[in-house]
Amino acid sequence: MTQTSDAEASAWATLDMAGRRLGLDPAGAELIRLGENALYRLPGGIVARISRVGQFAAAAREVAVARWLEAHHVPAVQVWPDVDQPIEVDGRAVTWWRELPPHQQGTALMVATTLRSLHDLPPPTEFDIGRLDPFVRLAERIDRAATLDESDRAWMRARLTDLRARYAALPEGLPETVVHGDAWIGNVVSTDDGDVVLLDLERCSVGPPEWDLTSTAVKAFTLAGITAEDYGTFVRVYGHDVTSWAGFETLRDIREFRMTCMAAQVAAENPARRDEVMLRLACLRGELGPRPWPWTAVP
Repeated sequence: MTQTSDAEASAWATLDMAGRRLGLDPAGAELIRLGENALYRLPGGIVARISRVGQFAAAAREVAVARWLEAHHVPAVQVWPDVDQPIEVDGRAVTWWRELPPHQQGTALMVATTLRSLHDLPPPTEFDIGRLDPFVRLAERIDRAATLDESDRAWMRARLTDLRARYAALPEGLPETVVHGDAWIGNVVSTDDGDVVLLDLERCSVGPPEWDLTSTAVKAFTLAGITAEDYGTFVRVYGHDVTSWAGFETLRDIREFRMTCMAAQVAAENPARRDEVMLRLACLRGELGPRPWPWTAVP
């Protein structure tokens, strides 16, 4: 059995146990995605989300955030009602969500509109949403990057230390708000019903709104994933251009580093992805010229 199928078998066992605790039969569940989290579609319009080990608190906060956003009419994924969740199985958290209608990836315009609505909300008082940690789980991902040699991991640890210091010295920017934490285009979708929906709420917290804005700037200028015209629309609709802020390069570098650490984590489970990790490291080290860089998405 391959490492990938081991991961799928483990996720399925977790789903089976969690479902039976709720009186749900997971037979017929369809795997949607196996990445940072495992997502399964169950009959009846339910989606199960299975975290990695040790993420119960983050999953509980995600559920609370979803309920809070629904109460404030911010369009986002909705938890399955009347269920006490998360459910913990062998250290993994399982949460239950309403399945979205048919949808497609959003646009820079949709991200700007959604972020404007989110950033305009006052922080919740009914639960502790926490503070943004741009470095969450990065040291762990570096340590577990089994396809990299020790010299590469040492470089990544030194880079992480440098980025932490730069983040601590950020210049003054916009007033802090509730931020999404991972506000790239793939986490906003447009449904066939005409709704725009925000996904993946596990990193919602209080922090600099520039962190959310940087994701779209990286999409435009690091990855050339959207056009300059699209980025201009994003800036106009949101009302601020993060690239003009003195702290932008620090947040950009952190975001690029996070993407590289994620690729390293994926490669540890699927060694075929190692070439992508090495490409990203070469870019960060300045070995492949200026941005944009030819990075390929990893699941």
